[in-house]
Amino acid sequence: MVARWLLSLLIVLSPCAFAKKVDLDYHVRLLPHTGQAEVQIRLAEGSAVRSLDFDLGQGDAYSDFKADGQWSRQGGRGVWHPASGKSQLDYRVRLAQAGQSHVTPHWAVLRGEQLVPPARLDQQDGTELVARLSVALPQGWKSIETAWPRIGKRKFRIDDVSRLFDRPTGWMLAGNLGSRRARLGETEVAVAAPQGQGMRRMDTLTLLTFVWPHLQAVFPRTPGKLLVVGARDGLERGAQSGYQSIFLHSSQALVNDSGTSPLLRELVQVFAQVRGRERSDWLGKSLAEYYASELLRRAGGLSDDRDRALHTRRQKQADGVTTLRAAQASSAQIARGVLLLQALDTEIRIHTQDKRSLDDVTRALMRLPSVDTEAFVQLSENVLGKESDVLRTKLLRL
Repeated sequence: MVARWLLSLLIVLSPCAFAKKVDLDYHVRLLPHTGQAEVQIRLAEGSAVRSLDFDLGQGDAYSDFKADGQWSRQGGRGVWHPASGKSQLDYRVRLAQAGQSHVTPHWAVLRGEQLVPPARLDQQDGTELVARLSVALPQGWKSIETAWPRIGKRKFRIDDVSRLFDRPTGWMLAGNLGSRRARLGETEVAVAAPQGQGMRRMDTLTLLTFVWPHLQAVFPRTPGKLLVVGARDGLERGAQSGYQSIFLHSSQALVNDSGTSPLLRELVQVFAQVRGRERSDWLGKSLAEYYASELLRRAGGLSDDRDRALHTRRQKQADGVTTLRAAQASSAQIARGVLLLQALDTEIRIHTQDKRSLDDVTRALMRLPSVDTEAFVQLSENVLGKESDVLRTKLLRL
């Protein structure tokens, strides 16, 4: 009883309990006839924020700025000093980006990051911004999907504990849509696509359901929501992950003839969030490729002979690779990294009599905001309990 009382007291006395909550509302109006969106950033109390310093990039994607308070733009940056009281910043953003987003008269696929550029936030001490996103749709458009919790028909709560400045992120889809939904574990999963774009919604949801128990056994992370969006027209083939969301080109096979799955690769990226630094880009990408086929194998969707054929294919692809270290790993380096991870998994299982595996290394990597190759080696050898013969290779040297 005393311990419970002390815990309750600590929660009550925490800084967040005394923080002054200030509403930060993003109002977006999609304008498909121009390929743009109107964005309004509204602060209920402008004096709570000293400044927002936006990274606008070097192009002209953002324009027509109007602000309460002071606004200045120089080169690729724009700084807003809000006025006291209710304060608002208005601008327009060009949504259409070749291959990455697409706007038609009937639907739009885009990234939330496009709507509000990244910014350095300088706010008053003792202030907590409560961010929300609302979207006004063109006439005839019926719905919108985002990776954020819905708090109204077209309104969402934006709360990212990893960022000081909460802004819309992840894939978004609006228009005349079709969707399939399921609750997998503790996660609400939605697969959505514009009507007539050939998205195999139930096939996609079935594959996710199939591998989900094995995914959660490896990655102890439970997003409240996962959105998979798909479309065909005007977008690059393949798959790409975002914040708690995945884009999958609707003509893309869920599982390729080789046994690899772009959908599962990006699903692993969403859950693992292993970010390489210092020429260690190979690590996160190779882990995603490794688990994309490994989860399929554990779920019974990849036979032993197909698994061996995939291994042979990776060996051919990785032929000639002498190092894994690079700022941007090539497909050959990623394949060679998968082979190294497979060998490490075998080494760990043999030495620990199958009590530990690469899964334990991966869970340790997930706890780090970013990781380099040296840290990966150290964590792996901690799990192994000795120096690794597999990791004593020139492939990992700078």
